[in-house]
Amino acid sequence: MAKNNPIGIFDSGVGGLTVASAIHQLLPFESFIYFGDTRHAPYGDKSKSTILDYSRRISRFLVEGDCKCIVIACNSASAMAYKELKLDWPDVPILTVVEPVVAEVARLKARKVGVVATRATVRSQVYSKQLQKLDTDLRVVQKATPLLAPLVEEGFAGTEVSTGVLAHYLADPALKELSHLILGCTHYPLLQKEFEKYLGPEVQVINSAEMVARGLQVLLKEKGLLREASTEPKLQFFVSEKTKAFSKTARLFFGKEIKLNEKLLPA
Repeated sequence: MAKNNPIGIFDSGVGGLTVASAIHQLLPFESFIYFGDTRHAPYGDKSKSTILDYSRRISRFLVEGDCKCIVIACNSASAMAYKELKLDWPDVPILTVVEPVVAEVARLKARKVGVVATRATVRSQVYSKQLQKLDTDLRVVQKATPLLAPLVEEGFAGTEVSTGVLAHYLADPALKELSHLILGCTHYPLLQKEFEKYLGPEVQVINSAEMVARGLQVLLKEKGLLREASTEPKLQFFVSEKTKAFSKTARLFFGKEIKLNEKLLPA
């Protein structure tokens, strides 16, 4: 695998741009190919077999694009497809959004951790299982928040609509007295300020994007795949369907108009 090959990043839609942006800021010399499956977003209410099918088709596109590694920038796909993708592509390093967050929370010695995520991620219990492997005394509570990702996809982040829906979810008594809250969907960092405002300073909101970027840096170093600063990196964005929300969010994160390449999922 060549150092100068691009990183492959995929998500169900715009949420993975939070991860792509964090990777670009931490590793500015790296090229990447991003695929947002906007036609089928969000993944959170879909079955495991459907999420796995989409993930396999996207990962094949990225591997055929000579990507040196794959970042699954989607919690639902991380929970439902990671093991199978590892078997499909044994020679390609694959990083999910889950492991770096679990490692960070364990390091922080949290008392009671809340996880807000899609239904698929909550059903998988991927966070609670991995966290409690590291700390059996840790209290973990999960809350499915299925309306938040579609709101972000439709461009309603930071509006009265998203604020009202978020307040409804966070009013759940199970989420009281948290020390930390994991944003278990890569769409949710686009609502981070709203989470922090509602919860107050006593709850640390965990944004996975920066942790994933750091985890990727470690992985690339271990594999000898960090790109040298020799030429300008190439950032490519593919979506299964062009949307105004994706274009707006990409421009927000990368500070310029982003060229979107529309591509249906490979058969």
